[in-house]
Amino acid sequence: MDIAAFVKTNRKRVKLTQPELAEKAGVGLRFIRELEQGKATLRLDKVNLVLQLFGYEVGAVPRPTSDES
Repeated sequence: MDIAAFVKTNRKRVKLTQPELAEKAGVGLRFIRELEQGKATLRLDKVNLVLQLFGYEVGAVPRPTSDES
C-alpha cells in the first residue's frame, strides 16, 4: 500500500475528515489533499506529522530487485 492510500484508509478508519486530519497534524488542508492524491513531491517533515497520528513515520525500506517482482 502506498502512502496516499495508507493515509486515506486510516483517516476514514478513525472517522476524520480531511480538514480534521489537517488540523490535528498541524498541516494545511491542501497538503492533505495532495498527499491523498499521491503527489510525487511533498515535504517529508509534513508527511511525518500526518503519519505520526497513526503511529508511523517515513523510513528507508529495501527495494525489490527485478527478479523478485
